[in-house]
Amino acid sequence: MEDIYLEHVSMVWRGLRRLVVPEANIEDAVQDVFLVAHRRLADFEGRSSLKTWLYGIVLRVAKDHRRAQVRQAHRAEQLAQILSTGGASEQTPIEQAERREANQALHAILAELDPEYREVLVLVELEGLSVRDVAGVLHLHVRACQRRLRKAHTAFEKKLARYLQPDGRQTP
Repeated sequence: MEDIYLEHVSMVWRGLRRLVVPEANIEDAVQDVFLVAHRRLADFEGRSSLKTWLYGIVLRVAKDHRRAQVRQAHRAEQLAQILSTGGASEQTPIEQAERREANQALHAILAELDPEYREVLVLVELEGLSVRDVAGVLHLHVRACQRRLRKAHTAFEKKLARYLQPDGRQTP
């Protein structure tokens, strides 16, 4: 596997970059490609060249990273709207009340999350750390951290839906 990595890492890096994986995510994406290759190497039948096989993995990993980037940008935009940072003098009393209410809801939802989900969600989404950095801080593999973040998003969104009920009532 080391020989495969050394021979093809530059092709993988270039491919991911050309497939518009965000620059900040390229290292993670390269690692993902070689993790998949390592896991699937026994399945490689030689019907294509190793380079072609790796490039198929690059395509799928790039697509996954782009989709994740779009989801993350959408969530960040939603959170920014909820917690918009305008000066208090620029906001009407209603806007100030809505901001306080959104902030209270955010903290209430975070308090309800499992600690392992809350840690990852806060560090990545609110503090702006990369998944790789958070994985290092929490002593996790990057993939485990990504899975935990996805589960945290799902749990957060379910709890957020309770607070956004049109009738204003929270559901159990």
